[in-house]
Amino acid sequence: MRPFMESPVRSFSSVLVFLLLFFVGAFVCTRLLNSTFLWETTGTSQLYPHVLPKTPPKRLEIPLNCTDYHLTRNCPSNYPTTSSPDQDPDRPSPPTCPEYFRWIHEDLRPWAHTGITRDTLQKANHTADFKLVIVNGKAYMERYSKAFQSRDTFTLWGILQLLRKYPGKVPDLELMFDCVDWPVIPSKNFSEPNSTAPPPLFRYCGDNSTLDIVFPDWSFWGWPETNIAPWENLLKQLEEGNKRSRWVDRQPYAYWKGNPEVAETRQDLLKCNVSEEQDWHARVYAQNWTREEKEGFKKSDLASQCIHRYKIYIEGSAWSVSDKYILACDSVTLIVKPRYYDFFTRGLMPVHHYWPIKDDDKCRSIKYAVDWGNSHKQKAQAIGKAASNLIQEDLKMDYVYDYMFHLLREYAKLLQFKPTIPREAIELCPEAMACLAQGLEKQYMMESMVKGPAITSPCTMPPPYDPQSLFSVLRRQSNTIKRVETLEKNYWENQNKQ
Repeated sequence: MRPFMESPVRSFSSVLVFLLLFFVGAFVCTRLLNSTFLWETTGTSQLYPHVLPKTPPKRLEIPLNCTDYHLTRNCPSNYPTTSSPDQDPDRPSPPTCPEYFRWIHEDLRPWAHTGITRDTLQKANHTADFKLVIVNGKAYMERYSKAFQSRDTFTLWGILQLLRKYPGKVPDLELMFDCVDWPVIPSKNFSEPNSTAPPPLFRYCGDNSTLDIVFPDWSFWGWPETNIAPWENLLKQLEEGNKRSRWVDRQPYAYWKGNPEVAETRQDLLKCNVSEEQDWHARVYAQNWTREEKEGFKKSDLASQCIHRYKIYIEGSAWSVSDKYILACDSVTLIVKPRYYDFFTRGLMPVHHYWPIKDDDKCRSIKYAVDWGNSHKQKAQAIGKAASNLIQEDLKMDYVYDYMFHLLREYAKLLQFKPTIPREAIELCPEAMACLAQGLEKQYMMESMVKGPAITSPCTMPPPYDPQSLFSVLRRQSNTIKRVETLEKNYWENQNKQ
């Protein structure tokens, strides 16, 4: 049988089809190779020219118009009062707020069932420095007394920046603010079932026996009297300061520097300094603020003080703004048993973020902590790093503003009356404050000024604690401190036997 043979016409057609496919394939491959090369060199996809790279949204900037303000002494009327980044379908979802935000619910719990009437609010003006009113996105202030230094000034400045960051999102409200350190609303006066609601009073710290509402302190926007810069810039400086020396290369002692005159507990701490008779592994120094001011604060640079493995935090007349600067240092923070808390420190966990120190036996407690850390270097470094990470990540300025936003929003929900502008109140705006400021006060205002509305929404509030979960957190903190005290007791018993 003859083998199968194609006809000449069919063979020629097959060749033409083959050649056509070959050239088309070569052309397509060349295009693909060129596209890949262009992608790798220019970063722009040529494969799908109809898909364009997304341009990040342009942020609106609000200028500071000092020229007009000096002429009219009136706040600008064209400030934006709305901002809706949540209407952008391509925006990233806001993160969940840090754990310490859950304490907002606890601070406002005294009014959860009663709400806040105008009469209840007015009872808080006995010690308040000012009343703040926000109506239609604008701020007004009725002053009762001048606060110490620039506390009230920079607290109000911070609230104005919040309104610039989230225009139209902060609800109408009225609140009373006291800039003195210690809380003054005793919980025992309002513990009976039929007792009236406590007066709502905002301040910088609280304790377990009071009901004052805790708010971020003024120093986040700068403290010109002590040459402490706004937090956003200072946080970067502290991070750089940490990199100058590794933890293991730092001085193996506990360091503190501050004003001992404001509290007996600080004067007691001075006894722990090294002497000819005893070395408690502490290096503590009294800060003379008058002399520091005359010398231009050359020895008070916070970013240059991260040179010890351990740093001591101890309260003054009440809580101290120094807690965040100390915790940011990568050093193991030794916290002398505190009475007061600020808005974020209730989220700290002993032995994870800090080492607890007894307040009635400071020197021996400090020595044990330092000896333990120097003999458990990896664990000690982990404690210092956990604290600085918390400060760098969970206390960045965006979260400070978000804490303010959520606190004010939840507070405003409790008001049983319509906020109104008092006749004696003055309108506040950045021009009314920064354009008239001078020196460091003006410099810090300009450095901390929010340029314009945020392009993202505030973080998402975590739910409130249920009784069981709150008890679990408090029990864990208490039990950890007790374990440290037991270890310390055993240490000194063994030392005495030697």
